[in-house]
Amino acid sequence: MSKRALMTTVSAFLAAAAALTTAAPAGATPGSGGPLTDVRIAHHFDRDAGQSPENVALLPDGTAYVTFAAAHQIARISPRGAVHILATLPAPADDGVRTPVLGFALTTGIVRDADGTLYVLYATGTSELTGLWRLRPGQAPERIAALPADGLPNGLALDERSKRLYITDSVLGTVRTVPTTGGTPTAWSTAPELASTGFLGVNGAKVHDGALWVSNLDRGTLLRIPVRPGNRAGAPQVRASGLVGIDDFTFTGHGNQVLAALNGPNEVVRIRPDGTSTTVLDAADGLRGPTSIALRHDDVYVLSAAYTSTDPNLLRARLSGRRH
Repeated sequence: MSKRALMTTVSAFLAAAAALTTAAPAGATPGSGGPLTDVRIAHHFDRDAGQSPENVALLPDGTAYVTFAAAHQIARISPRGAVHILATLPAPADDGVRTPVLGFALTTGIVRDADGTLYVLYATGTSELTGLWRLRPGQAPERIAALPADGLPNGLALDERSKRLYITDSVLGTVRTVPTTGGTPTAWSTAPELASTGFLGVNGAKVHDGALWVSNLDRGTLLRIPVRPGNRAGAPQVRASGLVGIDDFTFTGHGNQVLAALNGPNEVVRIRPDGTSTTVLDAADGLRGPTSIALRHDDVYVLSAAYTSTDPNLLRARLSGRRH
C-alpha cells in the first residue's frame, strides 16, 4: 500500500471514529465563527512531494517550523509563505512498514529552543531511527534519544526553565521525559488516562502553569498533569471531555483557555477553563483533519489535511476576545 493510501486510511479511521459519537462535546456550542475572524488558507503544500503538515512551532515574527510527516522532513515557512526544507531524516530500509498503527515512517512533534535548536520526534518502527532528533542551525540532524520501536512518539513539549522535554507515546500510553542534552528517556507517567482504546491515546502536549497538559485522541479528553517537586508526575486531572479526535492544542495566552484541533470532526474548538467548548472553525472554513494549532499574538495557525487525499494547507485566522 502506498503512503498516500495509508494516510487516506488513517483519515477514514478518524472520520469513522468521529461519526460513532453523535453527542456534541460536553457543554459545546455548535457552529463556526465565535472569536476567530479573517479565516483564510495562507499556504498550500505539495502533497506529491510528501508535504503532509503534522506539527508546528512558531517564532515571534511569524516564521513557522513544520514537520512534514510522510516525507520525514523539517521545514521552515517564512511569514510570506516561502518553504525551505531544513533537513530530511534518514528513511528506514523497510520504509517504516513496522511503524505501529500507521505503517509508514513519519516525523511528528516539533519544538524550538530559545537558542534556535529544533527538536523533532521520528517514528519508524525500527530501533535504529525511532526517537528524539535535534537540529542545530547549520548542522545535520542527529538522534539524541532512542525511543521504543513498538511505540509511536507523537507530542513534544519543552520546559524552557528546566531544559527538559516531554514526549507522548500514543500507542504505549506513556509520557517520557529527557533533558535537552539527550540521553536515555525516563517514563514520567503511565497513568491509565493516557492509554488508547484501540487507535491513538495520549497525543498533544504543552507545558503550562506548573503542569504538563496532554490530550487523549481516543478518549476525547484534555488532561492536566501537575509537575511535582523533583519533576515527579502528579495524578492526571480531566479538564475537558467529549472532544472527539482531539489532537494538538495551544493556550490562548490568558489563563487556561485553549484552542484545540479535533482531527476526525474537522474542527477547531475553544475550550474554556470550566471545560465547556465552542466550535470556532469547521469544514466550511476549509479544515480537513487538522493536526496542529499554534498562536502568535492574535494570529492562529492551523495545519490541515495531513492525512487526507485533499489539499494539505496552512490555515490562518485572527483571534479576538482572548480574555473571555
